[in-house]
Amino acid sequence: MAKSIAERYERFAQVEAAGRSPLYERLALHVAGSASALRFLARLPESRQQPNLLFGAIRLVAGTPVSTTDFDAALADHGGAIAQTMLSRTTQTNEPARCASLLPALSRIDGPLALIEVGASAGLCLLPDCYGYDWGRLQLPAPACGGEAGPVFRSEASQDTPLPTRHPEIVWRAGLDLNPLDVLDDADMAWLECLVWPEHHERLANLRAAVAVARRSPPRIVSGDLTRDLAALIAEAPVDATLVVFHTAVLSYIADQAVRDAFAKDMLASRAIWLSNESPRVFPQFSSAEPPGKGLFLLARNGEPLAWTGPHGQSVAWIGNPE
Repeated sequence: MAKSIAERYERFAQVEAAGRSPLYERLALHVAGSASALRFLARLPESRQQPNLLFGAIRLVAGTPVSTTDFDAALADHGGAIAQTMLSRTTQTNEPARCASLLPALSRIDGPLALIEVGASAGLCLLPDCYGYDWGRLQLPAPACGGEAGPVFRSEASQDTPLPTRHPEIVWRAGLDLNPLDVLDDADMAWLECLVWPEHHERLANLRAAVAVARRSPPRIVSGDLTRDLAALIAEAPVDATLVVFHTAVLSYIADQAVRDAFAKDMLASRAIWLSNESPRVFPQFSSAEPPGKGLFLLARNGEPLAWTGPHGQSVAWIGNPE
């Protein structure tokens, strides 16, 4: 087991953290070569051995380690509390800036829209009509939602990306999550902040601004499993609006490919337009093309590739028909 855990952390360092978080790259490589860290992780269920979960839990319990020595000390001194956090929490990175890479796809769907987000966490991505966007060659100002303008998310868009000039009309929205987070709960929001990578100061500022927007009118998040409870939520959506079901970096946490494929089959048979924004490994049947950069997600509409996107919404490169 130790070997497979080490390989997981090496891959995280090389594919996900490299070029994005020097600290997490260094810590992940350290874990891969640390017998004590690997023993600690081996005592946890496989689903709780993820790098982001470990690093977030350490930061919540003991503060952000600035070196491998600090990391080892935190694990030695607070191992019980860190393990308990990893067992009770999940990696629910609620990155609202992903709306910047999703909005070009949403804007091509006739409204009014009803939105369901699978794996919604605190539901911050259910509010794309409350944020502003800066794609470099086009800006879309943030409207006043609840009296104050929301944050503005910057994203690098390719020339072919069809950028919207107005926000979508959203008349109904809901989220589904195994363990919903409450935007009004300070402990839940502290956990969300610990899931933002240490060097990503702009992401943290944007998260806090998005939470402030969501607290003025919290989105509805239903507790449930995407394999069992999504159909009931779909049935609640108004029939006089175009239903869009979307998710980002969610299905990768389901290890069984057969379960992923069954979910895809159900979505394609549903009345909803389905937007999937995941690692291309999640649904390999959708595209055989190699991503043009490390760690990029594939945005697809009903299984048809639309764009390569940055995992935190920092880029969108259109590959579908822009017309």
